[in-house]
Amino acid sequence: MKKNLATEAGPINNDKVDAINQVFAIFRRNYHNQYFKAFPDEKELNITKRLWLDSLKRFSPEVILQATKNIIESREFLPTLHSMLSACEKISLQALPDAHNAYLEACRAPSPKANAKWSHLAVYYAGRASDWYFLQNNPESIAFPVFKEKYQEICQRVNLGEKLERPQPEALPDNSYQAVDRKTNIEKLQSLRDALDLN
Repeated sequence: MKKNLATEAGPINNDKVDAINQVFAIFRRNYHNQYFKAFPDEKELNITKRLWLDSLKRFSPEVILQATKNIIESREFLPTLHSMLSACEKISLQALPDAHNAYLEACRAPSPKANAKWSHLAVYYAGRASDWYFLQNNPESIAFPVFKEKYQEICQRVNLGEKLERPQPEALPDNSYQAVDRKTNIEKLQSLRDALDLN
């Protein structure tokens, strides 16, 4: 299969093409007879690779290859595209903490939140979308359902391939000051004495 392919969604990068080629090479070695029965010629194989590439484009090459490893270790038969999608989704979800653990992490994170170490950026974005103040100042029975809804929305977007940007750490406040000359200091001190009637 060519290294640069275009789909309806646009060009696909070389890493994903390489991953799909590796997947089919692994399938050929592990499911030899089934493989050649399913793909009797190069044309049929390339059509299938393009379909898989387009369907799996939301997953990283690492996820695709890990799903392939899991499949060959657990199944006797050549997998369908549906079973490959399920295997990839399962791996993607394993990287995300469950909603309650994510909620606890968001509530316990130190401020500034953008500088905290997150198990997954989805936790940060769900906390931000829920409002940090709201999470800190309401009981779990009120705050968790709100957080859970936001978190599930973000997890769904992540599983559809959205890349979350790391938040920019907040800049330290500018503590620089200008030294006041001696004459100005004496004048300010005198005006303070006059105001307090200390003369």
